[in-house]
Amino acid sequence: MMRDLAFKPNSRPIIMLGTAIIVGVGGLQGYRILQEQSKTAKITQASQVSIPQIKTVTALGRLEPKGKVIKLSAPTSSQGSRVEQLLVKEGDKVKAGQVIAILDNRPRLQAAYQEAQAAVKIAQVNLEKVQAGAKVGEIEAQKAEIDRIKAQKLGDVTGQREAVARLEAQWQGETTAQRATINKLQAELKNAQVELQRYQQLYQDGAISQSLFDSKKLSFDTITQQLSEARANLNRIDSTGRKQVSEAKTALNRINSTGSKQVTSAQATLNQIAEVRPVDVAAAKAEINRSIAAAQQAKANLDQSYVKSPQNGVIFDIHTRAGEIVSNDGIVEIGQPNQMYAVVEVYQSDISKIRPQQKVKISSNSLPGELQGTVDWLAWQVKRQNVINSDPSENIDSRVVEVYVQLDKGSSDKAAKFTNLQVKAVISL
Repeated sequence: MMRDLAFKPNSRPIIMLGTAIIVGVGGLQGYRILQEQSKTAKITQASQVSIPQIKTVTALGRLEPKGKVIKLSAPTSSQGSRVEQLLVKEGDKVKAGQVIAILDNRPRLQAAYQEAQAAVKIAQVNLEKVQAGAKVGEIEAQKAEIDRIKAQKLGDVTGQREAVARLEAQWQGETTAQRATINKLQAELKNAQVELQRYQQLYQDGAISQSLFDSKKLSFDTITQQLSEARANLNRIDSTGRKQVSEAKTALNRINSTGSKQVTSAQATLNQIAEVRPVDVAAAKAEINRSIAAAQQAKANLDQSYVKSPQNGVIFDIHTRAGEIVSNDGIVEIGQPNQMYAVVEVYQSDISKIRPQQKVKISSNSLPGELQGTVDWLAWQVKRQNVINSDPSENIDSRVVEVYVQLDKGSSDKAAKFTNLQVKAVISL
């Protein structure tokens, strides 16, 4: 009993201390819960605030006519030529195909074209001559030439045949005469031999003198020599006669052959004159075609001396005047201001928002009012920014896509004289 009474006064502070600790921890935990709930409420409240939606894209751009500004120059083949006549001035309206300028090479090209035309006419006349064939007079003249050659051949052959016959007769006569001479000398030689033998016997018998025997022997020797010479003459006459007759016959064959060839050649010439060959007609037609092609080329060269406008439009600027060599900038600049465009450079980060037919407002300090237009089409390339803002803090190396905005009729008329003017465009999304 005494122990219980002693314990009770000492345990009460401990109990109070434990209770205080429990209450403190609970309060701290509740405070943290209240803070978390407050943060959640603030976040929820912030998330419920609406973010404003972007409804436009603003970009810089420039004005230009439909089809851009064309720098009209001389053809490449005419580089280095001078402008002889300039037929327009700035602000003139021109039509497609209208002559803008005439170059100084026109006279030379004009002469070349005329020469080519004359060559065509000559080729056409040659074709007509080929198709008509030879003249009647030429044919008759060739026939007469054939008759003359035939007559000459006949006369030459006849004369040569007569020469052959004469030589054969002469050869035969001289041979016969020489043989007769040989026969006579043979008979005389025989008699002289008999006489010599008889005188030789008489001389041996002493019936005649030495001189008489010598005279008979001399007579025998003389006749023997004459007979030998006569036989040699016969061989010479026979050989010469054969050769002359052979040569005469060869000449006869040559005359006959040559005459035949001349007749054949003359006849072929007559056939050639009288014949109209398809190959000749084809060749003449081909020459006409070649001449026509050359004339067309000359005409094309001549046309290049006339510098013509490729389209309807207005002369914006003149770079080369009469008397000057065509400059690197061409002769004139032409545009179509009846339909103006604004070429707007939209940042590549915004290009996905742009669509055709979106409305666009165009403004500039140089314009009398705000221009209206619609997006026509978007370029296919990302380029470096060309239209630069005057603000030095702006990025001048931005990547942009060109958006072509077609101005309406009223706005196009207002912008007609402001090609290349820098403008600000507001595209409605």
